[in-house]
Amino acid sequence: MTRPTIRRALLEVSRQWLQQAADGDMAIETVDLYIQISERFDVFADAQGIHRMDDVTGQLTDSFMDAPGRDRHDNITLVPKDGTRRQRRSALASLFAHARALGMTQAVPLLDSPPIPRPPRSTGAELTDAEIEDLQFHSERGMPATRHAALLALLLSGLGSAETAQATPGDLDLALATVTTEGSTRTTPRTCPLSPWAVRALRLRTEHLAEHRPGRRRLVTSDSSTRYAAQASVGAGFNDIARLSGLATTARRVEPRDITRYLARQVLLQTGQISEVARRLGLSSLDNAAELAGLAWKIGGDPR
Repeated sequence: MTRPTIRRALLEVSRQWLQQAADGDMAIETVDLYIQISERFDVFADAQGIHRMDDVTGQLTDSFMDAPGRDRHDNITLVPKDGTRRQRRSALASLFAHARALGMTQAVPLLDSPPIPRPPRSTGAELTDAEIEDLQFHSERGMPATRHAALLALLLSGLGSAETAQATPGDLDLALATVTTEGSTRTTPRTCPLSPWAVRALRLRTEHLAEHRPGRRRLVTSDSSTRYAAQASVGAGFNDIARLSGLATTARRVEPRDITRYLARQVLLQTGQISEVARRLGLSSLDNAAELAGLAWKIGGDPR
């Protein structure tokens, strides 16, 4: 029986990943990332003279996880960060697990590979009204040619980073001050209100794109970017705003999710309803909505 090549196994496993995404069991952003990493692994293995799944060893996968790469600015990074190494390990683990299930290999190259430790999860920055105003002020630098103000406006409306990455001018109804999103793997489709500041920022951005970049669809990311890359680009853009405003420092990390937490607290304060927080953010779990809003509404697992 012919032993499948890495390329052949990747094609078959990719179909399974895409089906999982269609079934809602896997984020399409994760599928894009896993395929990209697996394709790079195929090239890396080929350079070592390894072409078949059964010939992949733990030494080869360890070497791949520690191999130099490129950052989002296309600069070479000689020593990959732990986050990059975890992504590579996760993609390879999924590739080989699915390939074994398909009967395409018996190799378990990651069996003796220790997990890559994660840093303690950040509790997040609790942004104040004044800090939100600072973010808005500094995001306007260079607008509307720069995307920063529009990006922040979408996040402040209640869209997550994945939804912000896919937003288009067609999703906006500036006359009604709303933005509609199709949702993402973790959020449901919904329509969110826009503040007067957000309407102004998005109107300027939309008019700028129509005049200077006709045919472009997405508001704040490149049309050619994969979903994963586009979402990462939103994170990078927000980081730029947080850095320019002085809120993000070496001692304090500020992320798009902190905007979501801020909005969750505001909606809870205005409505008093966790269900409204969940609806605004497109969440199916009231527990997740309560956590984002900073509300400890359960004790010992029982509702108060």
